[in-house]
Amino acid sequence: MKRELEPYQLIERSIIKKYRKELWTPFIVAVKRYELIQANDKIAVCISGGKDSMLMAKLMQELQRHGKYPFELVFLVMNPGYNQLNAQAVLDNARLLGIPIEVFHTEIFDIVANQGGSPCYLCARMRRGYLYSKARELGCNKIALGHHYDDVIETILMGMLYGSQIQTMMPKLHSTNYAGMELIRPLYLVREADINRGTFYAHYRDVYDLRDKIEAEMIGDFRDLIADIQPRETSTLEPVLTRAMDYLEENREIVTALVRGTGVEGFGRKMITVLEECRLEMLPYRTVEDTYAARFMSTGIVGMLEKWITDPQPIPKTEMTELILRALTQSLM
Repeated sequence: MKRELEPYQLIERSIIKKYRKELWTPFIVAVKRYELIQANDKIAVCISGGKDSMLMAKLMQELQRHGKYPFELVFLVMNPGYNQLNAQAVLDNARLLGIPIEVFHTEIFDIVANQGGSPCYLCARMRRGYLYSKARELGCNKIALGHHYDDVIETILMGMLYGSQIQTMMPKLHSTNYAGMELIRPLYLVREADINRGTFYAHYRDVYDLRDKIEAEMIGDFRDLIADIQPRETSTLEPVLTRAMDYLEENREIVTALVRGTGVEGFGRKMITVLEECRLEMLPYRTVEDTYAARFMSTGIVGMLEKWITDPQPIPKTEMTELILRALTQSLM
């Protein structure tokens, strides 16, 4: 049976197909017309967490996968002093959209708050300097910002109305303070009206709806895997555990994001319920003690699996399976 695409894959496909005219084509035209990317570039894609920079990151990912020449990407997030809720939202969005971000912290908000004059101008200048500096530290030769066509027009109008001069954003700009560095704007020809929430989250109400649908789909897949186990295999938990390990390893990246994003009260809790039901279905007759034992075993298994799947250097799958089975045997003796 053909496996359905994950939600983040649906978003990637919609960018290339459904919104090709509005998003992909003007992006590619800008990259080619202004020669924004060359072979072997290493580009720091600067992400604020908003829709513009997130879309730019997905477009750059697609170009890297399907482009004609190789280049490297680093997805850079600067935290200038966000509160915990906003900082976590950026992390959640990036995980669920499949963007491997690198976060670094600054104290820009605190510094700007104690300065006079124009805080917005100072903040923008400081942000740019920190981004250039971090990008160069990581070996990048370019930084990519998410300014779009409407930002360019707005800058021209603001300069004319308030400064009596014509000034604009350029599609690319060589840095005067950071030798060898260049700033590029890949969304230069993309209109803001085409980067709206209805476009980017065409299939979902918001990022939390996206996460919930991924979670529900994976729990459904997990139930189906266990249901496929033949009756003769269900005398012990070993075949169930083996299937679980295979599935988690195959989907390690997305499972890690779900576990870290929702914790034991979300994805982990649902996994416990599935394993508990499976254990009880193995028993022709069940007592009250059996129900408690099933919950105990399932909670322990899921706890160990969560640690294994999120461990940067996990032990081999076969060793982990044996470890869980030994732990269960010892705990029930």
